[in-house]
Amino acid sequence: MSRLHLHLVSDSTGETLETVAKAALAQFDDVEPVRHYWPMVRTPRHVDRIMADIAQNPGLVLFTIVNADIRTALEQRCVAHGLPHVGAIDPVLHALSDVLGKPLKARPGLQHLLDDAYFARVEAIQFTIAHDDGLNWENWEEADIILAGVSRSSKTPTSIYLANRGYKTANIPIVVESPPPDLLYRLHKPLVVGLVTNPERLVQIRRNRLLALNQAPDTDYVDQEAVTREVAYARRMFADNDWPVIDMTRRSIEEAAAAIINLHAERKGAPE
Repeated sequence: MSRLHLHLVSDSTGETLETVAKAALAQFDDVEPVRHYWPMVRTPRHVDRIMADIAQNPGLVLFTIVNADIRTALEQRCVAHGLPHVGAIDPVLHALSDVLGKPLKARPGLQHLLDDAYFARVEAIQFTIAHDDGLNWENWEEADIILAGVSRSSKTPTSIYLANRGYKTANIPIVVESPPPDLLYRLHKPLVVGLVTNPERLVQIRRNRLLALNQAPDTDYVDQEAVTREVAYARRMFADNDWPVIDMTRRSIEEAAAAIINLHAERKGAPE
C-alpha cells in the first residue's frame, strides 16, 4: 500500500479540489491518501505560513489559485522545496479562455456565489431531510424524485446526494407487512424510482449493520429466504407500476444518482 500526502490548496473552500482529487484517486489501487486541506489562501504571506507545514509532509500539491501573485508565490515555494505541484483546473480554464476569446476573471470562489442555484440546493436539502424514510408523505407531490426500496438499499445516501444536486428527493422503505401510502401510486410530478440490491449482498450489509449496533444478527431481517422474498415483493411492486429500477449491488451512490438524473431528464424531455 503506497502512502501519499496530498495537499489541497485553495483560495476558496476547496470543494472543487476535493472532487477532483477523489475522482483522480479512484483510478489507482493500493494507495493510502493522506489529505491536507489548506482553504482560503489569499495572500503570499498565507502561502509562506502553510509551506512550512507542507514541507514537513512532502507530497503532491494540488491547487486552485486564480490570483497570479499568490499562484506564483506558491509555485516558487514548491519548486524551492522540490514538491510536485499541479493547477487542478488550469487546462479547462485555458481551453475555455481560448475558445471564448475572453480572459479569466481571476476572482476566487466565483463558483460558490449565493445565486438562485445555491438557494435551490439548500431548499432541496431541507426538503430531503424532512422526507427521509417515509416521513411527511403527504407532501410527496412537491418532490422531484421519490426513491423506494427495502431497508439498506442506499435510499438515504442517494437522496442526500441528489439533494446536493438540487433535486427535492423523498424516500420510502418497502416493507411487506406495511404497504406504502396509497398516495405513492397516484403521484404526478415526481419521478418514482425503485432501488434494488442482490439479496445475498443485502443480507451481508444488514448483518454488518446489526453487528455495528451490537444487536444479534439472528432475525428475519437477515434471514436469506426472508430477504429474498422481500426483494421479490419490491421488484413486483416496481414492475406493476412501471417504475424504473436501479440495481445498487455494484453501483456507487454517485453512479446511481447520475442514472436517476438522466431518467429525470428524459421524463422531462430536456437535457440536464
